[in-house]
Amino acid sequence: MRILFVHQNFPGQFRHTAIALAADKANQVVALCINPPAYETPGVTIARYQPRRMSAKDVHPLAADFETKVIRGEAAAAAAIELKKRGFEPDIIVVHPGWGEHIFITDVWPKARVLLFLEFFYRTEGYDFAFDPELSRDNLQGRARLRVKNANLLTGFDVMDWGISPTNWQKSSLPAAFHDKVSVIFDGIDTGFITPDPEAEFTLPDGRTVRAGDEVLTFVNRNLEPYRGFHIFMRALPSIQKARPNAITLIVGGDDVSYGGKPAGGGTWREVMMKEVGDRLDMSRIVFLGRIPYPTYRQLLRVSRVHAYMTYPFVLSWSMLESLAAECLVVGSSTKPVTEVLRHGENGLLVDFFDVEGWSKALSEALAQPGAHGDIRKQARRDIVKRYDLHGICLPRQLKLIRRVAAM
Repeated sequence: MRILFVHQNFPGQFRHTAIALAADKANQVVALCINPPAYETPGVTIARYQPRRMSAKDVHPLAADFETKVIRGEAAAAAAIELKKRGFEPDIIVVHPGWGEHIFITDVWPKARVLLFLEFFYRTEGYDFAFDPELSRDNLQGRARLRVKNANLLTGFDVMDWGISPTNWQKSSLPAAFHDKVSVIFDGIDTGFITPDPEAEFTLPDGRTVRAGDEVLTFVNRNLEPYRGFHIFMRALPSIQKARPNAITLIVGGDDVSYGGKPAGGGTWREVMMKEVGDRLDMSRIVFLGRIPYPTYRQLLRVSRVHAYMTYPFVLSWSMLESLAAECLVVGSSTKPVTEVLRHGENGLLVDFFDVEGWSKALSEALAQPGAHGDIRKQARRDIVKRYDLHGICLPRQLKLIRRVAAM
């Protein structure tokens, strides 16, 4: 079988499937991307594309996003033509349509089957749009922007033979007309690597060491931003520190923006929140770790007594499921798709996203009772192993789906 993976930042969600397929010498696996892969993918041939021009400065603001996607789609198609000239003819194209690379690539290989990775379809009701009234407003301009943003994804539905979505709730965001052609399979959690360790230690940048069993509160995201509840978490911290004078808080995440917008007044969201609550915090007990290597991140989860996870109704983070796999006591926001995984009092605890006082109380009480939630922690890991394990559940299903779609 000849497989082409297309992802701007390959391997992204395709890392394990690409490696597994490439391990079979009967397959030829090629990946098309814009950036050099951040992880090794043995056996996968890497082809890169580069946009030939920048977006126009005078394009209509509502059309700017789609123009960027068209430019990337054009560049990806040009790279595909070069692959075709060298004799590569994929049986199946597995593509993340988020950046537009799919728009023209099927015209290069019209006989190839297409499997779309469908993370999210933007909606004006019931999802992330205007969810946080403090930072966004429901107005015509915002609604129009989402309509146009979806135009890129709609071009994908036109060419796909099948789709794959990580959670049932994320699938629910897709147009209903396509639901019968979308399988729900999560990316997968390597529960053989992400494991609890009662002897774990974690060394802080200043040389201090914390250990499993210490009073450690953790908060993890790719970037520290409101979409993942950073502003709510920071507002809860002064009361948590007052209630738990020995607790140390470890925060992982960069200062860029992955989702949503930058602060209106400039700077980073961390700077904004430090201006708001910094004078009420004991910074000797809060450590901003930035972005850390994956093995270091695993150690962080292993020493966590309580892990806070918050999100708008949006794409579910790997970190929440990984923290459950590490037997952290996860206190999560009662937003979808969190509630698809987290059941209050069974495998975690839930708090209303906006309830700052509720977060302070729940996290403080959880930190104060390390022995009271052992059953919840163990059930959390059992659930991840049973439903989301990479090698036992998700990867076999992904590979089976790819083979089935390729044979259509």
